[in-house]
This record gives sequence, C-alpha cells and structure tokens, in this order.
Amino acid sequence: MPSRFIEIKTPIPGPRSRAMCVREQQLLAPGIQSISQLSGIAIARGKGAVLEDIDGNRFLDFFAAMGVVSLGHGDRVLAQALSEQAELTSATSFTSAARLRLCEQLADLTERAGFATLRRTQLYSSGAEAVESAIRLARAHTKKFEVLSFWGGFHGKTAGVAGLCGSNFKIGLGPQLPGLHLAPYADCGRCPLGKEIKTCGLACVDFAEEVIAHQTTGQVTAIVVEPIQGTAGNIVPPKGWLRAIGELAHRHGALLIVDEMITGFGRTGTMFAAQGEVVPDILTFGKGVANGYPVSGLITRDDIVADAEPWSRPSFSSSSFGGSPLAAAAASAVVAEIVARKLDEHAASLERTLLDGLHRLAEKYSFVAQVRGRGLLAGFDLEKQGALAQRQACEKLFFACLRRGLLLLAYTPRVRIQPPLCISEAELCEGLLLLDEALDEVAGEFA
Repeated sequence: MPSRFIEIKTPIPGPRSRAMCVREQQLLAPGIQSISQLSGIAIARGKGAVLEDIDGNRFLDFFAAMGVVSLGHGDRVLAQALSEQAELTSATSFTSAARLRLCEQLADLTERAGFATLRRTQLYSSGAEAVESAIRLARAHTKKFEVLSFWGGFHGKTAGVAGLCGSNFKIGLGPQLPGLHLAPYADCGRCPLGKEIKTCGLACVDFAEEVIAHQTTGQVTAIVVEPIQGTAGNIVPPKGWLRAIGELAHRHGALLIVDEMITGFGRTGTMFAAQGEVVPDILTFGKGVANGYPVSGLITRDDIVADAEPWSRPSFSSSSFGGSPLAAAAASAVVAEIVARKLDEHAASLERTLLDGLHRLAEKYSFVAQVRGRGLLAGFDLEKQGALAQRQACEKLFFACLRRGLLLLAYTPRVRIQPPLCISEAELCEGLLLLDEALDEVAGEFA
C-alpha cells in the first residue's frame, strides 16, 4: 500500500544530494550533527512533519532538528512574522513591541504552569549562552560559585558549561573549569548505583548530597538539572525525584536551575516538564520556542534579579542578538501558535499512541528495551545480550530507517524520538510501522 506521507524516488542519498554534500564538505569545517553527516541528504523544503530533499525524496521527521521544530517545517505563521518584522527593524536592544509582547506571553505561561513567581526574562540566542547566564546570575545572587549537575546531562558546548556535561563529550577537550561537579541522574532503567526503583528510596539524591559534602568547598550556588535528559536518550526520572533535587539545592542555600531547552513549550504534554513537580528559581528555555529561529532565554524571580550585581548592571547580562525585534517576533509568533493550537495538549493526546507502539515493538523484538517518554519525547534502548549495543549495529538501524523514509536518531543505542509537535496520529503510526520494518531488517545484528 503506497505511503500517504513519504516518497522515496532514488537511492538514499540521491545523486543531487551526494553532489551538493561533496561540494559543501570541501568548504564546511567538520563537526556538524551526526544525523546530517550520516544521512548525506540535502534538504530542499518541508511541510509539517515531512521533509523533502533536493532529489524529491520525502521523509517523515522523527527528529525535528533536535526537538527545535515545534510548529513543523515551512510554517507560514513564522515566515510571516519574520517578514513583517524584518521590514520594520531587525536588530536593536531598545524596547520593542515584539519583545514586550514575548515577555508578557512568557509571564502568562509561567503563571499558568504554576510558576507565578517566574516573570523576569532575559533573552539569548543559544542554549549554552542562556545556561551560562543563569549560572552567572546564581553566582551574583548567592555570592557563591560552585555548580552541581548530573551524569548524562547536556547543557551546551561552550567552556562555561562543558564541564557540566556528564558524558564522554569532554574527552580530548583538556581541563574543565573548576567548581563544576557531577552526580548520578535518576536513570532508573539502568541505575548507575545498581539499585531497584521499588526499593532504592531515591538513593541518587543521597549520593548527590554526598558529592556536595565531599567534593565541593561548601560554596554551591546552583544545581542545574534537566527535568528529562534529552541528549542522554530522553531519560525520564521517577516522580518525586525532581522535587527532591530542588529541596537538596535549597538545603544548601543554592538555586535550582531547571534547563527546559528540550522539554519546554509543549514537548512533554505540558507547557513545561517541571510543572507539578517543582518551581524552579531559574528556568532556561530555547529550541522549540521559535521553531528554528535561534532564540533562548531564562526566566527568574524579581528578588533574584534585584540582588544580583554584577549580573544586573547595564550590559552585564545582555547579548548582541538576544531579544532583538526579529528574534522576539519569531518567538512571540511561535508561542502564540503553540497556545492557540494547544500543541501541548496534542502532544499529551499522542503519548499513548507513541508509547503503546514502542511497547509493542519491545514485545516483538527482544533487543528493544527500556521504552520511556512523555508527550512527544520518547526513547528506547537497543541491546545486545543484555548490554547496550555497539554503535556500528545501531547505525545499521539508522540507515534501514533512512532508506524507508524515516529520519530518526537511531545511530546510538539510546534511541530518541521527538517529532514536530504538529505531527498527526496517522503520521506517527506510519513512522512506527516504518520503524518496525527497519527493526525486522536489522534484527540479526542484535542477536
């Protein structure tokens, strides 16, 4: 039966894609995202949850540019907002209608999420920039300097936050900044402490307490945490863990910085993943807030910014591109669409379809394990003989999906699924069918 959404006309990558990528590789420095390097495709256009390459092949997108594309590809509302604002002015730090509108929208969203105290926004253009600023703000407010984060965490690639990455990303990058500490995350499917979730009593929180006691100098300014770890594999901690981490921070006079770069703005079925669990002292956001235009930021309380010198001095927390009229117009338009189209509720309504589909695959294929997720942020593990599979086998699954027209972060053993929030149930189900076919093709690699 022909697909309703995808169409594969050539071998993947197609001849035009291969030629364009070869030309670009002679000029572009290495180090771009693995999914683009592995696929070798050149994208021409997209609509909703479908991308089309320059050879005319159409793919279902279960990747969404690392969760950035919330409204979908080729969104007219975003295009119109950018066009209209660009005709007026694009770059200035002066007050603008667009920035005021966005700040008002964000304050309204945090209030609705139960974060009424979070109403002061500062805007940036990358996730690392926002997280670094959040840490500087915490240091200015508390007058302390050490930071605790978690194994598996990812908060950016710049020098100020690279030391908080709890993975092998840091290997080869030399010494990291002092005062940055790591503790185990609540990755209960593969507990780093060897505990069972029913009896552990949140032992990883106790471990974090020990890290503070034995590895810091007692000057912890903040704990930085993802409410769901994205880069680590869309890892969902148990209920109560995030609240316990907030209590840990406050026991030590530290601020809780909740990094919602990946999870914010409807991705997990609620506007923010932390709501109902804990109220952050500082919340950082980005990715899906502007559907591809580079916008990030932080939101915090009045009392924190009121007592935050030197962060609060003129020009000390600003950014050349952060909060420009063009960026603010893009984010404002996207936020308005997320709210108007109730994309958070849409993500929640598709959660069962997605997770049930993945659980069926886990029942069918013994090497599919640890299905997890919330809303349209899901994942599972690829195993071989009970351990995480080697990357070479995983890449074969990635290519099997690609040939069928499914773009999926399946080249590592912790597979991540995060389609545009506008994806339909029919598109989601077709993507799961394509994944089933690809898993069947490569099953021998995991035996």
